[in-house]
Amino acid sequence: MQIVGMLLGSLIVVVAFNLFLIPHEVLSSGLSGISMILGMISPVNTGVANFLLNFPLLIIGYKMLGKKFIVNSIFSVIVISIGLYIVPQYAIADDMILSSIFGGALTGLGVGIVFRCSGSTGGFDIIGMIVARKRDFPIGVLLSGMNAVVILISGFMFDWDSALYTLVSIFVTGKVVDAIYTDHAKLTLMIITEKGEEMRNHLLKNLYRGLTVMDGVGGYSNNQRNVLITVISRYELNEVKNLITEVDSCAFVNITETIEVMGLFHRPSP
Repeated sequence: MQIVGMLLGSLIVVVAFNLFLIPHEVLSSGLSGISMILGMISPVNTGVANFLLNFPLLIIGYKMLGKKFIVNSIFSVIVISIGLYIVPQYAIADDMILSSIFGGALTGLGVGIVFRCSGSTGGFDIIGMIVARKRDFPIGVLLSGMNAVVILISGFMFDWDSALYTLVSIFVTGKVVDAIYTDHAKLTLMIITEKGEEMRNHLLKNLYRGLTVMDGVGGYSNNQRNVLITVISRYELNEVKNLITEVDSCAFVNITETIEVMGLFHRPSP
């Protein structure tokens, strides 16, 4: 089912790019936007450019991020790249504003579905996660800065109308992704389980975050339990939920929005 979701989300992104955005020279966010620029100004196909730009990042991400997350991301990038290569570019609508809005919404829908399936569409998301883990830098600020570069490139290489339409597209994409996935930058998880030691080892092995373990007692059963608390980024939510289920499908998990984090957010290197 996860593969079906990844495939569906990736194909929606392809439709958004080739039928709404690219025909009007409106860009998407991240490396996808840079791939579009290369496809517009050079003989290189957008799909080929997308794969070549993402490939080295995915290799680096495989070593530094969760393997399952990166494998899913590789699958999504390959599907999108092949789709961009095969699907012809054709403007569904003549109006640039409508194309920017609907193209951005469809892109957000596709990306959101991919996120919910524990993957990503590659690009700046991978860069943001790597930098955030090494420097504890806010991912949102970093992604906004990199997307601003794409908008400036669009303005200088094409025209500033295209740059503003690109801004609209990126804004709509972000809003739809947040609506489908989660609009919280950081989340706190409280995991209550009878398999505390096994859960601790499994999470520490697969998750680049620290956690705190406390003893607890079931109020109804009076059985001994462990309470594990950790803070994660929104991109890790589905991966963590899968990791928890692998150890204890009956674990009670409370997920709450985290307003602010003080101290060391990522786990220190050994």
